[in-house]
Amino acid sequence: MNTLGFQNKLLNLSESRTKYKIVKISKEVIIGIAFLVAIGCFIFGFNFLKGKNYFSNQRKFYAVYKDIDGLVEANPLIINGYKVGIVGAIKLSSDTSRSVIVTLLLDDEVKVPRNSIAKVVSSDILGSKAVRLELGTGIVYANDGDTLQSDQEDNLKQAVNKTIAPLQKKAEGLISSIDSVMIVVQAVFNSKAQENLAKSFEHISLAVSSLQTTSYRLDTLVVNEKGKISSILSKVNVLTTTLANNSEKLSNVITNFSAISDSIAKSKLTSVISNADVALTQVSQIMNKVNKGEGSLGMLVNSDSLYRKLDKSADDLDKLLIDLRMNPHRYVQVSVFGGKDKNKPAK
Repeated sequence: MNTLGFQNKLLNLSESRTKYKIVKISKEVIIGIAFLVAIGCFIFGFNFLKGKNYFSNQRKFYAVYKDIDGLVEANPLIINGYKVGIVGAIKLSSDTSRSVIVTLLLDDEVKVPRNSIAKVVSSDILGSKAVRLELGTGIVYANDGDTLQSDQEDNLKQAVNKTIAPLQKKAEGLISSIDSVMIVVQAVFNSKAQENLAKSFEHISLAVSSLQTTSYRLDTLVVNEKGKISSILSKVNVLTTTLANNSEKLSNVITNFSAISDSIAKSKLTSVISNADVALTQVSQIMNKVNKGEGSLGMLVNSDSLYRKLDKSADDLDKLLIDLRMNPHRYVQVSVFGGKDKNKPAK
């Protein structure tokens, strides 16, 4: 009985030791598995933070740039401001151009036309970069592994240079203009010009003083002639009142003048003027003929022979009258007895 009890104790002790070893081995395995799981989670989380999602089916596209301006892996890939993927691996090309090849990881459900453009842009004010996918309008879509067209937005320095360059050019032109103006001003405002300018200011001062004196005299005149001015204004007021009271008569006078002007307009004044114009034309023609010596009047005006004959005739007539006054008996014989001596010779 004692032997059997001892054997049972040994059997129980061996079973407990075996069970302890099994439990001990299970804890080590659990710790190792937990450590491996932690390492896997760390690797997965690190890659996930870098943008690699192992549970998402992503497509790869490529874009070639001359300069990515600080673009790094895991930068967002956006369409209209919405993140649809990330930037994958970035490497230099093997040729001499040293272009930068960027891998774009895009979600599977997004369809990208083949003529789309992958443009490197600034995603925030701090200068963080992103790739903006500008979708094209084509109906042919790009396949996994295709290379898209690339473009790059101006960085801050380039934008500032583009903004400042026109201002700099204008400033340079303005400075040149100012220099030209200053040269002209220096040429104009020489010593003689300054002297003339000083004299001009002196004359202006004298003119202002003269104006002040004239203003004082005018004020004095107004004060002294205040009564006369009041009388003139009163008469003007009376005149305006009279005109206002006789406005109806003035209207009648204006109406009469209007009627007279209408009567003159309706009269044959136009025909009279036309006839006068014709008569003046004829007189002008006659005077032209007279000036040319045509006709009797023209000969009389332009030739002096008739004048000389008339002058000679007047002279002969004067001599005849003198002889008639001195010797009347030669021309008139008067007999007292009603007869005359016919045989008496004339003296």
